[in-house]
Amino acid sequence: MERNVLFSRCDGPGLEHLHLFEQNGEVIADSLLIAVEEDRVFRAHYTIRCDTSWCVHSVALELPNHPSSQLHLLADGKGQWRTADGTPLPSLTGCIDVDITATPFTNTLPIRRLHLAPGQATEITVVYFSLPKLQFQSARQRYTCLSTNARGNMYRYEGLESGFTAELQADHDGLILDYPRFWRSVWSESEKER
Repeated sequence: MERNVLFSRCDGPGLEHLHLFEQNGEVIADSLLIAVEEDRVFRAHYTIRCDTSWCVHSVALELPNHPSSQLHLLADGKGQWRTADGTPLPSLTGCIDVDITATPFTNTLPIRRLHLAPGQATEITVVYFSLPKLQFQSARQRYTCLSTNARGNMYRYEGLESGFTAELQADHDGLILDYPRFWRSVWSESEKER
């Protein structure tokens, strides 16, 4: 699999270029995004590395020109996290997936990992990253597969602590086509189209 996708924000200025590919037994998401938060523009680069079951093993975030501009966390894919220098992060125990506020891509991680059939729902705990603050914490979420269709699948996403709910249209690779009010896919290229 190799995909290049452009996402555009619906609620204000913002654009993301995602390069998703497999290499040496890993699924790698490498992305650049530009967005506005609290009337300030920011640029961010993130790289997420997963195994072929879509369990996250590494998250690296960088915000050029930001005071605390880098963050790199490692995971064993089974819910244990540590910093890049080896410091354990017990507050994140049990988190398999990640959710980065400024991108629709991270919804793909549980969608691909869980393989939900229509009508199935699963509650998960994720590492929730806030940008541009570069803060993180654990958060509980629920994904429900609502239906399948020719374009892909429809999911209900619920933030269990925040009460936020959205219905997400994903393509057959689990990439978000439409995240109502926030993001939509505006261009996509797969390796087959080159």
